[in-house]
Amino acid sequence: MTANTNLDAFAKGTERLVDPTTVGSIHFLQQFFDVVPKGIQRAIMMRSTKKAPHMGFIVEPYAFFLAYEIADTTAAAELLPSGFRLAKCSVFADDEPAFYAIMSFFRVHTSAFWGSRAELYVMAEDESTGLMSWVIVDYLSDTISYDRAFGLRGPSASRAVVTTTSDGRVLVDMASDDGASSADFSAALNGSKMRELDERMWIEGNLSVAYGRTLSHDRADTFSLTFFPEEMGSALDVPLEGFEPKGISWYSHMLAPAPAKLACFPYAQHLLSDSPGAASGHASAADLVRAAEAADFDAMKTFEAGSAKKLMAVSAVAAFSIAAAAWMIGRRFRA
Repeated sequence: MTANTNLDAFAKGTERLVDPTTVGSIHFLQQFFDVVPKGIQRAIMMRSTKKAPHMGFIVEPYAFFLAYEIADTTAAAELLPSGFRLAKCSVFADDEPAFYAIMSFFRVHTSAFWGSRAELYVMAEDESTGLMSWVIVDYLSDTISYDRAFGLRGPSASRAVVTTTSDGRVLVDMASDDGASSADFSAALNGSKMRELDERMWIEGNLSVAYGRTLSHDRADTFSLTFFPEEMGSALDVPLEGFEPKGISWYSHMLAPAPAKLACFPYAQHLLSDSPGAASGHASAADLVRAAEAADFDAMKTFEAGSAKKLMAVSAVAAFSIAAAAWMIGRRFRA
């Protein structure tokens, strides 16, 4: 197979945007950032985003997707932010469309965080643009995250295993800190076949990613991933017979009892993600290709350790101010 120089350059470029030292600094920062009010957190994040509107976002091999048909469309629709409606789509090309909720389980390294992550999406259409959209209604992670509801958030998963075994299985064991949501299963890859993915779901849908009603405080802000379409062109169609669930309790009240489709990417996916508050606004596959070809990684700025230290200083000042205010109030009451 002849090497694709565009894909190679893009893969290397996104990887160069990930600096483990900076990621470690941001992880350390988060524990101090908790005391900063969410509004101030957002203002700080927006300033950082102006300097670094993109993050390197690399999904490591064997990202796994469970596609469930939605049994309770009313409950699913209530999870969407205003301006979105449920929309049918297909996982693989030429499959029969259905209303889907998707669970994804993957390991990822980015310009800002590194670890295991699970996301639950409801597939919907943005009413203002007509674009298919991946709407994130919930997520679990053993690393830091950012959204409007929680701000810069610490790990939310008490267990976060996403791995493979030597006998050819994907092995997942994820559980939320409060025990309310979990997914424990294995899936044999034997007998899997690479199949073309549905373009509207996987290409168009990743141009319009949004957070659900709760995580977004009902603000229908969307962001885009930038990538070459080949990154979402095909995946393993994993046989349902090899799927062995030990227990999946994530929004099970609105889903069919078992997944309808299983998909797995046996290769790393190299993407550029918009930073919080940024929106590339890709509207078509052609826009996507143009943006991927134009990416200038040598000139691209991303998060830096120095920025993390500044944020840490702000956090320390905020923590001191809150403690001082609490002391003054207590003193007045004692007086």
